[in-house]
Parts: sequence; C-alpha cells; structure tokens
Amino acid sequence: MKKIFVLIAIMGMLLGANTVVYAQNENEQDTTKKETVEQTSQDTEVVVEETEGLPEDEVPMHQQVKKKFIEGGAGFMSSVLLALILGLAVAIERIIYLNLASTNTKKLLISVENALDEGGVEAAKEVCRNTKGPVASIFYQGLDRADEGVEIVEKSVVSYGSVQMGLLEKGLTWLALFISLAPMLGFMGTVIGMIGAFDSIQAAGDISPALVAGGIKVALITTVSGLIVAIILQVFYNYIVSKIDSIVNQMEDASISLIDIFVKYNAKK
Repeated sequence: MKKIFVLIAIMGMLLGANTVVYAQNENEQDTTKKETVEQTSQDTEVVVEETEGLPEDEVPMHQQVKKKFIEGGAGFMSSVLLALILGLAVAIERIIYLNLASTNTKKLLISVENALDEGGVEAAKEVCRNTKGPVASIFYQGLDRADEGVEIVEKSVVSYGSVQMGLLEKGLTWLALFISLAPMLGFMGTVIGMIGAFDSIQAAGDISPALVAGGIKVALITTVSGLIVAIILQVFYNYIVSKIDSIVNQMEDASISLIDIFVKYNAKK
C-alpha cells in the first residue's frame, strides 16, 4: 500500500508540474509546429529536387518511398514502420527457429529402432540426445520412462508434445498484434488527416482543392502504408502457421511410430 501511495504522490507532482510548464510552453509549441512544418517542406523539396527531370518510371524506388514517407508525416509513418520492423523481427526469429526444429523423422525412427535392438533404451536415448528438434526431445522423454510401461511412455509423449507445440507457437500472438496494429495506425492517420483538412477549410473560410488535398493525401498515404505492412506480415504469419502445422503432424506421426517400436521392443525382451 505504501508503494501505491508513493506512486500516486509522484504522479500528482508530475501532473502539477506539467500544468505549470504547459502555460509557459504554449507559445513554444506553436513555434515548434511551424518549424516542423517548414522542415518537412524542406525535406520534401530536397527529394523533389533529386528526382526532378526524371520520368516517373525511372525514379528509384527508395526515392519514391522516401518521398511518400515524408509526405505522410513522420509521426504515424514512423509508427507504421516500427510495427513493420518489430513484426519482421518476430517473423524471422520464428522462421529460423522452425527451420532448426525440422527433423528427418524417418531417419530418426530408423536410428532409434536400430539403437534399441543393438544397445537397448540407453543407446536409443543417446541417439535422441544427439539429435536436434522437438521430435527427438519427445522421443527422449518417452524413452526416459521406458521402465514404467507402455502406457506411461505414451502419456509422457503426449504431454511433452503439448509443451513442444507451445514452444513452436511462441511469439505468434505478437506477430498477430502487429498485423492488426499496422492498419489501425494507418486508419488513425486517415482520420487525423481528414481532421486537418477540415481545420484548414474552417480557418480559410472557403473550400478549395488546394486546402483539402494536403490532408486527404496524408490520410491516403498512411492508410496505404498500414495496409501494406499488414499484408507483408500476414504472408509471414501464414507461412509460419503452415510450418508449425507441418512439424506438429510430423511429431504426431513419429510419436505413434515410436510407441509401435517400443511395443515391439518389449515383446522381444
């Protein structure tokens, strides 16, 4: 409770300080906004100068992207770009993990069966210990309880299979978050751009295409950017899900085959 009261007191102090500073910085914020607009205009002019005289088809792609990024506004375009970067980081990490988790289950089953016939359970466990991937880990957990009977081995394989499935799906919720967040940020930029357009109309007291075009352009650029990011991340998401399904099917088939091999091994003893 003391910590909560301390946090509340600190928040109150910060809010009070912000209230005082807000009155002092109101004029400074107006100046900063003007400077930001001027800087954005200068950046746009630089990009235009770099591409001036070139046909639209010959303008480099990175220059086109840079121009649209500046025109869309640094605030929301940076948020959309951040969602893309974080989403790609999660997707690449999952793809690398899943590729390393892939195992040749047929070869592993043959090796485990031969090891059981030649050296018993310990030799089969050694084969699983030296093999990477969730299938080998499931086999090891099952063989580790070989002395407790076939039913215990089967339960152990099923239980540990659920654990491995959770590890395979780790991080997918974050990727799904970025997929849904990117178009939301784009749509928010759309709404703010339209509000800016109507503010310009209200300030001018007249409706002219030049006043409305700027706000609508920002709105369309942020929307398109958010949708592009969502599409890119959705492709990676579907690939990862299909890869997980493939590995899970291999795990299930290999687990059934392991139980059959273990039953045959017990019958030979």
